[in-house]
Amino acid sequence: MRFPKISRSLRQLSTHVLAIALGVVLAVSTLQVLPSQAEPAPTITVDTSNLIAQRQSPASAAIGSSSFVTAAVNRVGSAVVRIDTERTITRRVDPFMEDPFFRRFFGDGFSQQMPPSEQLRGLGSGFIIDKSGLVMTNAHVVDKADKVTVRLKDGRTFEGKVQGIDEVTDLAVVKINAGNDLPVAPLGSSSNVQVGDWAIAVGNPLGFDNTVTLGIVSTLKRSSAQVGISDKRLDFIQTDAAINPGNSGGPLLNGQGEVIGINTAIRPDAMGIGFAIPIDKAKAIATQLQRDGKVAHPYLGVQMLTLTPDLAKQNNTDPNSPIQIPEINGVFVMRVVPNSPAASAGIRRGDVILQIDGKAITSAEQLQNVVEDSRLGQVLQVKVQRGNKTEQLSVRTAELQNAS
Repeated sequence: MRFPKISRSLRQLSTHVLAIALGVVLAVSTLQVLPSQAEPAPTITVDTSNLIAQRQSPASAAIGSSSFVTAAVNRVGSAVVRIDTERTITRRVDPFMEDPFFRRFFGDGFSQQMPPSEQLRGLGSGFIIDKSGLVMTNAHVVDKADKVTVRLKDGRTFEGKVQGIDEVTDLAVVKINAGNDLPVAPLGSSSNVQVGDWAIAVGNPLGFDNTVTLGIVSTLKRSSAQVGISDKRLDFIQTDAAINPGNSGGPLLNGQGEVIGINTAIRPDAMGIGFAIPIDKAKAIATQLQRDGKVAHPYLGVQMLTLTPDLAKQNNTDPNSPIQIPEINGVFVMRVVPNSPAASAGIRRGDVILQIDGKAITSAEQLQNVVEDSRLGQVLQVKVQRGNKTEQLSVRTAELQNAS
Protein backbone atom coordinates (compact mmCIF):
# COMPACT_ATOMS: atom_id res chain seq x y z
CA MET A 1 0.00 0.00 0.00
CA ARG A 2 2.85 2.38 0.76
CA PHE A 3 4.60 1.94 -2.65
CA PRO A 4 1.85 3.46 -4.82
CA LYS A 5 1.70 6.53 -2.56
CA ILE A 6 5.46 7.05 -2.91
CA SER A 7 5.32 6.77 -6.69
CA ARG A 8 2.48 9.29 -6.85
CA SER A 9 4.53 11.74 -4.72
CA LEU A 10 7.53 11.32 -6.99
CA ARG A 11 5.42 12.04 -10.08
CA GLN A 12 4.03 15.23 -8.48
CA LEU A 13 7.53 16.35 -7.48
CA SER A 14 8.88 15.79 -10.98
CA THR A 15 5.97 17.78 -12.40
CA HIS A 16 6.77 20.76 -10.13
CA VAL A 17 10.45 20.59 -11.01
CA LEU A 18 9.63 20.53 -14.73
CA ALA A 19 7.36 23.59 -14.35
CA ILE A 20 10.09 25.50 -12.51
CA ALA A 21 12.62 24.60 -15.18
CA LEU A 22 10.30 25.76 -17.98
CA GLY A 23 9.75 29.05 -16.13
CA VAL A 24 13.48 29.65 -15.91
CA VAL A 25 13.92 28.88 -19.60
CA LEU A 26 11.14 31.27 -20.60
CA ALA A 27 12.54 34.04 -18.42
CA VAL A 28 15.98 33.69 -19.97
CA SER A 29 14.57 33.67 -23.49
CA THR A 30 12.55 36.81 -22.74
CA LEU A 31 15.68 38.64 -21.65
CA GLN A 32 17.32 37.64 -24.92
CA VAL A 33 14.36 38.93 -26.95
CA LEU A 34 14.43 42.32 -25.15
CA PRO A 35 18.07 43.43 -25.39
CA SER A 36 17.14 47.01 -24.42
CA GLN A 37 16.50 45.74 -20.91
CA ALA A 38 19.60 43.59 -20.84
CA GLU A 39 22.11 45.91 -22.57
CA PRO A 40 23.12 49.50 -21.72
CA ALA A 41 21.44 52.23 -23.80
CA PRO A 42 23.50 53.61 -26.71
CA THR A 43 25.11 57.03 -26.17
CA ILE A 44 23.50 59.90 -28.24
CA THR A 45 25.58 63.02 -28.92
CA VAL A 46 23.52 66.21 -29.46
CA ASP A 47 25.03 69.10 -31.42
CA THR A 48 23.41 72.09 -29.70
CA SER A 49 24.90 74.54 -32.20
CA ASN A 50 22.92 72.89 -35.01
CA LEU A 51 19.73 73.02 -32.97
CA ILE A 52 20.15 76.74 -32.38
CA ALA A 53 20.79 77.33 -36.07
CA GLN A 54 17.60 75.48 -36.99
CA ARG A 55 15.54 77.80 -34.79
CA GLN A 56 16.75 80.88 -36.67
CA SER A 57 14.35 82.45 -39.13
CA PRO A 58 15.31 82.66 -42.83
CA ALA A 59 15.67 86.43 -42.46
CA SER A 60 18.09 86.02 -39.53
CA ALA A 61 20.13 83.51 -41.46
CA ALA A 62 20.31 85.84 -44.47
CA ILE A 63 21.25 88.88 -42.42
CA GLY A 64 23.85 87.13 -40.30
CA SER A 65 25.82 88.74 -37.52
CA SER A 66 26.74 91.76 -39.63
CA SER A 67 23.47 93.26 -40.88
CA PHE A 68 23.34 94.29 -44.52
CA VAL A 69 20.46 96.58 -43.51
CA THR A 70 22.79 98.56 -41.27
CA ALA A 71 25.32 98.90 -44.09
CA ALA A 72 22.62 99.98 -46.55
CA VAL A 73 21.16 102.58 -44.19
CA ASN A 74 24.58 103.95 -43.29
CA ARG A 75 25.31 104.38 -46.98
CA VAL A 76 22.23 106.52 -47.68
CA GLY A 77 20.97 107.67 -44.28
CA SER A 78 22.64 111.07 -44.16
CA ALA A 79 21.08 112.00 -47.52
CA VAL A 80 17.50 111.37 -46.30
CA VAL A 81 15.74 114.55 -45.19
CA ARG A 82 12.58 115.57 -43.39
CA ILE A 83 10.26 118.03 -45.16
CA ASP A 84 7.90 120.26 -43.15
CA THR A 85 5.35 122.37 -44.98
CA GLU A 86 2.99 125.19 -44.08
CA ARG A 87 -0.04 126.24 -46.05
CA THR A 88 -2.52 129.01 -45.29
CA ILE A 89 -6.15 128.49 -46.25
CA THR A 90 -8.21 131.67 -46.50
CA ARG A 91 -11.92 131.36 -45.92
CA ARG A 92 -14.35 133.51 -47.81
CA VAL A 93 -16.62 135.42 -45.45
CA ASP A 94 -20.26 134.48 -45.94
CA PRO A 95 -22.29 137.67 -46.62
CA PHE A 96 -25.09 136.17 -44.52
CA MET A 97 -22.91 136.52 -41.41
CA GLU A 98 -22.44 140.23 -42.10
CA ASP A 99 -26.16 140.84 -42.35
CA PRO A 100 -27.39 143.12 -39.47
CA PHE A 101 -30.48 140.92 -39.05
CA PHE A 102 -28.26 137.87 -38.48
CA ARG A 103 -26.06 139.75 -36.00
CA ARG A 104 -29.06 140.97 -34.00
CA PHE A 105 -30.16 137.40 -33.32
CA PHE A 106 -26.80 135.62 -33.00
CA GLY A 107 -24.53 138.44 -31.89
CA ASP A 108 -21.25 139.71 -33.30
CA GLY A 109 -19.29 137.00 -31.50
CA PHE A 110 -20.77 134.20 -33.59
CA SER A 111 -19.08 135.27 -36.81
CA GLN A 112 -15.83 135.95 -34.96
CA GLN A 113 -15.67 132.34 -33.78
CA MET A 114 -14.72 131.25 -37.31
CA PRO A 115 -11.25 132.61 -38.18
CA PRO A 116 -10.86 134.02 -41.72
CA SER A 117 -7.80 131.83 -42.33
CA GLU A 118 -6.24 128.62 -41.09
CA GLN A 119 -2.67 127.34 -41.25
CA LEU A 120 -2.19 123.73 -42.22
CA ARG A 121 1.04 121.87 -41.50
CA GLY A 122 2.32 118.86 -43.37
CA LEU A 123 5.14 116.36 -43.01
CA GLY A 124 6.98 114.23 -45.50
CA SER A 125 10.36 112.84 -46.48
CA GLY A 126 12.82 113.27 -49.30
CA PHE A 127 16.42 112.54 -50.29
CA ILE A 128 19.26 114.55 -51.81
CA ILE A 129 20.07 113.62 -55.41
CA ASP A 130 22.74 116.26 -56.14
CA LYS A 131 25.48 117.92 -54.05
CA SER A 132 24.16 121.33 -55.04
CA GLY A 133 21.08 120.72 -52.87
CA LEU A 134 18.47 119.10 -55.13
CA VAL A 135 15.95 117.07 -53.14
CA MET A 136 13.51 114.56 -54.63
CA THR A 137 10.13 114.03 -52.97
CA ASN A 138 6.45 113.48 -53.73
CA ALA A 139 4.36 116.20 -55.34
CA HIS A 140 1.61 115.83 -52.76
CA VAL A 141 4.12 116.58 -49.98
CA VAL A 142 4.93 120.12 -51.20
CA ASP A 143 1.98 120.93 -53.48
CA LYS A 144 0.41 124.35 -52.73
CA ALA A 145 2.73 124.85 -49.76
CA ASP A 146 3.51 128.46 -48.77
CA LYS A 147 6.63 127.46 -46.89
CA VAL A 148 8.89 124.41 -47.21
CA THR A 149 11.51 123.58 -44.58
CA VAL A 150 14.08 120.86 -45.19
CA ARG A 151 15.79 119.32 -42.18
CA LEU A 152 18.96 117.26 -42.60
CA LYS A 153 19.85 114.30 -40.43
CA ASP A 154 22.54 116.34 -38.66
CA GLY A 155 19.87 118.79 -37.48
CA ARG A 156 20.51 121.65 -39.89
CA THR A 157 17.41 123.23 -41.43
CA PHE A 158 17.08 125.12 -44.70
CA GLU A 159 14.28 126.84 -46.54
CA GLY A 160 13.34 124.86 -49.60
CA LYS A 161 12.27 126.27 -52.95
CA VAL A 162 10.03 124.06 -55.08
CA GLN A 163 11.60 123.92 -58.53
CA GLY A 164 8.96 121.79 -60.17
CA ILE A 165 5.91 119.61 -59.52
CA ASP A 166 4.35 116.90 -61.65
CA GLU A 167 0.99 115.80 -60.29
CA VAL A 168 0.56 113.05 -62.87
CA THR A 169 3.57 111.10 -61.53
CA ASP A 170 3.39 112.57 -58.00
CA LEU A 171 7.00 113.78 -58.16
CA ALA A 172 8.61 117.07 -57.16
CA VAL A 173 12.08 118.62 -56.93
CA VAL A 174 13.04 121.01 -54.12
CA LYS A 175 16.23 123.13 -53.99
CA ILE A 176 18.07 124.10 -50.80
CA ASN A 177 21.13 126.34 -50.51
CA ALA A 178 23.48 124.50 -48.19
CA GLY A 179 26.81 124.64 -50.01
CA ASN A 180 28.08 122.18 -52.56
CA ASP A 181 29.20 119.32 -50.39
CA LEU A 182 25.98 117.65 -49.31
CA PRO A 183 25.61 113.87 -48.95
CA VAL A 184 23.95 112.28 -51.98
CA ALA A 185 21.83 109.14 -52.06
CA PRO A 186 23.21 106.57 -54.52
CA LEU A 187 20.60 105.89 -57.20
CA GLY A 188 20.17 102.34 -58.45
CA SER A 189 18.11 100.97 -61.32
CA SER A 190 14.54 99.81 -60.86
CA SER A 191 14.76 97.79 -64.08
CA ASN A 192 17.00 95.31 -62.25
CA VAL A 193 14.59 94.81 -59.35
CA GLN A 194 12.98 91.38 -58.99
CA VAL A 195 10.11 90.10 -56.90
CA GLY A 196 11.52 88.79 -53.62
CA ASP A 197 14.40 91.28 -53.45
CA TRP A 198 15.00 93.03 -50.14
CA ALA A 199 13.25 96.40 -49.76
CA ILE A 200 14.29 98.94 -47.11
CA ALA A 201 12.10 102.01 -46.51
CA VAL A 202 13.70 105.06 -44.90
CA GLY A 203 11.86 108.20 -43.83
CA ASN A 204 9.96 110.03 -41.11
CA PRO A 205 6.66 108.19 -40.60
CA LEU A 206 4.22 109.85 -38.22
CA GLY A 207 6.91 112.38 -37.30
CA PHE A 208 9.39 109.76 -36.03
CA ASP A 209 12.61 110.89 -37.69
CA ASN A 210 15.11 108.51 -39.27
CA THR A 211 12.91 105.41 -39.20
CA VAL A 212 13.87 102.25 -41.09
CA THR A 213 11.59 99.34 -42.01
CA LEU A 214 12.49 96.11 -43.82
CA GLY A 215 10.53 93.92 -46.21
CA ILE A 216 10.66 92.48 -49.70
CA VAL A 217 9.49 93.51 -53.13
CA SER A 218 6.02 91.97 -53.34
CA THR A 219 5.33 92.61 -57.01
CA LEU A 220 6.33 94.88 -59.89
CA LYS A 221 4.42 97.09 -62.35
CA ARG A 222 1.34 97.47 -60.17
CA SER A 223 -0.63 100.02 -62.20
CA SER A 224 -2.06 103.16 -60.65
CA ALA A 225 -5.51 102.03 -61.78
CA GLN A 226 -5.12 98.82 -59.77
CA VAL A 227 -3.93 100.82 -56.76
CA GLY A 228 -7.01 103.03 -57.04
CA ILE A 229 -5.32 106.26 -58.19
CA SER A 230 -6.94 106.84 -61.55
CA ASP A 231 -5.47 110.31 -62.05
CA LYS A 232 -1.86 109.05 -62.01
CA ARG A 233 0.18 107.38 -64.73
CA LEU A 234 2.49 105.03 -62.91
CA ASP A 235 3.46 101.41 -62.51
CA PHE A 236 4.43 101.00 -58.86
CA ILE A 237 6.83 98.75 -57.00
CA GLN A 238 4.74 97.03 -54.33
CA THR A 239 6.41 96.15 -51.04
CA ASP A 240 5.51 94.82 -47.62
CA ALA A 241 8.03 97.12 -45.92
CA ALA A 242 5.99 99.29 -43.56
CA ILE A 243 5.15 102.67 -45.13
CA ASN A 244 3.15 105.15 -43.07
CA PRO A 245 2.13 108.82 -43.36
CA GLY A 246 5.33 110.83 -43.32
CA ASN A 247 7.23 108.21 -45.34
CA SER A 248 5.98 109.82 -48.56
CA GLY A 249 8.89 111.03 -50.66
CA GLY A 250 11.48 108.94 -48.83
CA PRO A 251 13.68 106.36 -50.56
CA LEU A 252 13.08 102.65 -50.98
CA LEU A 253 16.46 100.90 -50.98
CA ASN A 254 17.75 97.56 -52.20
CA GLY A 255 20.09 95.37 -50.17
CA GLN A 256 23.12 97.34 -51.39
CA GLY A 257 21.77 100.67 -50.16
CA GLU A 258 20.83 102.01 -53.61
CA VAL A 259 17.57 103.89 -54.17
CA ILE A 260 15.21 101.80 -56.28
CA GLY A 261 12.00 103.74 -55.63
CA ILE A 262 10.26 106.65 -53.93
CA ASN A 263 7.74 105.71 -51.27
CA THR A 264 4.25 107.00 -52.04
CA ALA A 265 0.60 106.09 -52.62
CA ILE A 266 -0.39 105.02 -49.12
CA ARG A 267 -3.86 103.50 -49.14
CA PRO A 268 -5.79 103.98 -45.90
CA ASP A 269 -7.22 100.46 -46.15
CA ALA A 270 -3.90 98.79 -46.91
CA MET A 271 -2.62 96.22 -44.44
CA GLY A 272 1.11 95.63 -44.82
CA ILE A 273 1.19 96.95 -48.38
CA GLY A 274 3.08 99.99 -49.63
CA PHE A 275 3.92 101.41 -53.04
CA ALA A 276 6.94 103.16 -54.51
CA ILE A 277 7.57 105.03 -57.76
CA PRO A 278 10.36 103.25 -59.71
CA ILE A 279 13.56 105.29 -59.59
CA ASP A 280 14.12 105.01 -63.36
CA LYS A 281 10.86 106.90 -63.92
CA ALA A 282 11.78 109.42 -61.24
CA LYS A 283 15.19 110.13 -62.82
CA ALA A 284 13.62 111.12 -66.13
CA ILE A 285 10.95 113.25 -64.46
CA ALA A 286 13.47 114.96 -62.16
CA THR A 287 15.58 116.05 -65.14
CA GLN A 288 12.55 117.68 -66.80
CA LEU A 289 11.37 119.31 -63.58
CA GLN A 290 14.80 120.79 -62.95
CA ARG A 291 14.98 122.13 -66.49
CA ASP A 292 11.40 123.21 -67.21
CA GLY A 293 9.62 123.18 -63.86
CA LYS A 294 6.92 120.89 -65.27
CA VAL A 295 6.38 117.80 -67.41
CA ALA A 296 4.17 117.72 -70.48
CA HIS A 297 1.97 114.61 -70.70
CA PRO A 298 0.09 113.73 -73.92
CA TYR A 299 -3.50 112.54 -73.62
CA LEU A 300 -6.48 111.40 -75.72
CA GLY A 301 -9.38 112.31 -73.47
CA VAL A 302 -11.30 109.10 -72.81
CA GLN A 303 -12.44 107.26 -69.71
CA MET A 304 -11.90 103.60 -70.41
CA LEU A 305 -12.28 100.06 -69.16
CA THR A 306 -10.44 96.85 -70.06
CA LEU A 307 -12.89 94.69 -72.01
CA THR A 308 -12.90 90.90 -72.23
CA PRO A 309 -15.41 88.57 -73.94
CA ASP A 310 -16.65 87.34 -70.54
CA LEU A 311 -17.21 90.89 -69.28
CA ALA A 312 -19.06 91.83 -72.46
CA LYS A 313 -21.19 88.69 -72.24
CA GLN A 314 -22.21 89.53 -68.67
CA ASN A 315 -23.33 92.95 -69.88
CA ASN A 316 -25.20 91.60 -72.90
CA THR A 317 -27.14 89.01 -70.89
CA ASP A 318 -28.34 91.66 -68.44
CA PRO A 319 -31.87 92.68 -69.51
CA ASN A 320 -31.33 96.12 -67.95
CA SER A 321 -28.15 96.87 -69.90
CA PRO A 322 -28.56 100.06 -71.96
CA ILE A 323 -26.18 98.90 -74.74
CA GLN A 324 -24.83 95.71 -76.31
CA ILE A 325 -21.04 95.39 -76.31
CA PRO A 326 -18.95 93.37 -78.81
CA GLU A 327 -17.70 90.23 -77.07
CA ILE A 328 -14.02 90.82 -77.87
CA ASN A 329 -10.76 91.88 -76.22
CA GLY A 330 -9.99 95.58 -76.25
CA VAL A 331 -10.56 98.84 -74.38
CA PHE A 332 -14.13 100.01 -73.93
CA VAL A 333 -14.71 103.78 -74.11
CA MET A 334 -16.96 104.71 -71.20
CA ARG A 335 -16.86 108.49 -71.77
CA VAL A 336 -15.28 110.99 -74.14
CA VAL A 337 -14.08 114.27 -72.63
CA PRO A 338 -15.60 117.26 -74.47
CA ASN A 339 -13.16 119.27 -76.62
CA SER A 340 -10.49 116.59 -76.22
CA PRO A 341 -8.37 115.02 -78.99
CA ALA A 342 -10.61 111.93 -78.88
CA ALA A 343 -13.74 114.04 -79.32
CA SER A 344 -12.20 115.93 -82.24
CA ALA A 345 -11.22 112.65 -83.92
CA GLY A 346 -14.74 111.23 -83.68
CA ILE A 347 -14.28 108.60 -80.97
CA ARG A 348 -17.64 107.88 -79.33
CA ARG A 349 -18.88 106.43 -76.11
CA GLY A 350 -19.36 102.67 -76.57
CA ASP A 351 -16.48 102.29 -79.03
CA VAL A 352 -13.97 99.51 -78.38
CA ILE A 353 -10.36 100.46 -79.13
CA LEU A 354 -8.63 97.50 -80.78
CA GLN A 355 -5.34 98.86 -82.11
CA ILE A 356 -3.06 101.90 -82.05
CA ASP A 357 -0.64 102.27 -84.96
CA GLY A 358 -1.24 98.63 -85.87
CA LYS A 359 -0.43 97.32 -82.37
CA ALA A 360 -3.12 95.30 -80.61
CA ILE A 361 -4.49 96.96 -77.45
CA THR A 362 -5.93 94.60 -74.85
CA SER A 363 -5.96 96.62 -71.61
CA ALA A 364 -6.54 100.15 -70.38
CA GLU A 365 -3.06 100.18 -68.79
CA GLN A 366 -1.48 99.26 -72.12
CA LEU A 367 -3.36 102.05 -73.88
CA GLN A 368 -2.30 104.54 -71.21
CA ASN A 369 1.35 103.56 -71.59
CA VAL A 370 1.22 103.88 -75.40
CA VAL A 371 -0.21 107.38 -75.14
CA GLU A 372 2.25 108.38 -72.39
CA ASP A 373 5.19 107.26 -74.54
CA SER A 374 3.98 109.23 -77.57
CA ARG A 375 4.98 112.81 -78.44
CA LEU A 376 2.84 115.87 -78.00
CA GLY A 377 1.04 116.53 -81.27
CA GLN A 378 1.75 113.05 -82.61
CA VAL A 379 -0.99 111.56 -84.78
CA LEU A 380 -2.03 108.08 -83.65
CA GLN A 381 -3.93 105.73 -85.92
CA VAL A 382 -6.67 104.24 -83.75
CA LYS A 383 -8.76 101.26 -84.85
CA VAL A 384 -12.11 100.94 -83.07
CA GLN A 385 -15.01 98.50 -83.14
CA ARG A 386 -18.33 100.34 -83.39
CA GLY A 387 -21.24 97.95 -83.34
CA ASN A 388 -20.69 95.47 -86.14
CA LYS A 389 -18.24 97.70 -88.02
CA THR A 390 -14.62 98.77 -87.56
CA GLU A 391 -13.45 102.36 -87.97
CA GLN A 392 -9.96 103.78 -88.52
CA LEU A 393 -9.55 107.18 -86.83
CA SER A 394 -6.62 109.62 -86.62
CA VAL A 395 -6.13 111.18 -83.18
CA ARG A 396 -3.63 113.99 -82.56
CA THR A 397 -2.43 114.00 -78.93
CA ALA A 398 -2.54 117.17 -76.88
CA GLU A 399 -1.04 118.23 -73.55
CA LEU A 400 -2.84 117.19 -70.40
CA GLN A 401 -3.54 120.40 -68.51
CA ASN A 402 -4.86 119.16 -65.20
CA ALA A 403 -4.16 115.82 -63.54
CA SER A 404 -7.50 115.85 -61.77
